[in-house]
Amino acid sequence: MIELVSESRCIQCNICINVCPTNVFDKVPDAPPTISRQSDCQTCFMCELYCPVDALYVAPQVEPLAEVDEKSLTEGGLLGSYRRNIGWGRGQTNTAQEDSTYQLLKYLK
Repeated sequence: MIELVSESRCIQCNICINVCPTNVFDKVPDAPPTISRQSDCQTCFMCELYCPVDALYVAPQVEPLAEVDEKSLTEGGLLGSYRRNIGWGRGQTNTAQEDSTYQLLKYLK
């Protein structure tokens, strides 16, 4: 579920608004988008994948987290981590087979 739009990283490109299939975000003039309908998030990671500056964090849990701390997410390398893990974007190395979700799914076959 979408948990954070980093105000310090966001460049207000609004790509996340455009790629979200469930209209979770609202555009805010001269500010980062807001998460207005978090419960509508399908945890598809599209916003995180397309964010060019890793300003978003989508948690794999489908329920909102009790606490979201940007500093901890940054220190833990979690902002934009899904995009890095699957090798999405310029200059990235495809590491999809190393992603924990991929690892779990291979055992379900």
